[in-house]
Amino acid sequence: MEIKKSPKADLEKGKMTSLLMGMVVGLAILFVAFEWSNRDVQVAQDQGVADVIAEEQIEITRPENTPPPPPPPPAPVVTEVLNVVEDDVDLQQQDIVTSEDNQKAAQTQTYVAPKVVEEEEESSQPIFTVVETMPQFPGGDAALLQFLAKSIKYPVIAQENGIQGRVICAFVVNRDGSIVDAEVLRGVDPSLDKEALRVINTMPKWSPGKQRGKPVRVKYTVPITFRLQ
Repeated sequence: MEIKKSPKADLEKGKMTSLLMGMVVGLAILFVAFEWSNRDVQVAQDQGVADVIAEEQIEITRPENTPPPPPPPPAPVVTEVLNVVEDDVDLQQQDIVTSEDNQKAAQTQTYVAPKVVEEEEESSQPIFTVVETMPQFPGGDAALLQFLAKSIKYPVIAQENGIQGRVICAFVVNRDGSIVDAEVLRGVDPSLDKEALRVINTMPKWSPGKQRGKPVRVKYTVPITFRLQ
């Protein structure tokens, strides 16, 4: 026998409608919850700002009226004491020198120019060849020969070519004994002549020549011999 169901007793027919109504109600509750939480936050923020403003207003204070400082004590009064001198007392007189007196004294003094010592130039002095006292090498002629032997360096070119001979040199002995104006009067070879002049210019100061007891410039001649052994 087949069982027949009544359309009013069918529960599946209203199941879909109940589910949609439940979802609508849930969304509405969720929306109201969000709106309620935003309002709470706004109220809390406004309350905090108000508290901060109130605290700042409480901290503001006004300066108190302080009394002015006391006035400084009055300066002591100094009384000047005058010493009265009687007319009978003799006072020492002092001379006061002014700048005008110094100027007058300076104008009366005569200016004396310093003496100018005219020094004669060495080059302008005459050169003698023979004088009363001839110039001399320190230590004499023997010391002069030793100096030449030690100072002369035989040129290598002249040694290789076998060149030798006597170079005659002349120079001027100044009044202070210095040697100037060295020259070759008779040469042998350019290398030997150059070496002879070099040695002449390295000589120390001589004893100057004298004429009538005064030092004069004297021209002196010295032969230098180059010899191969």
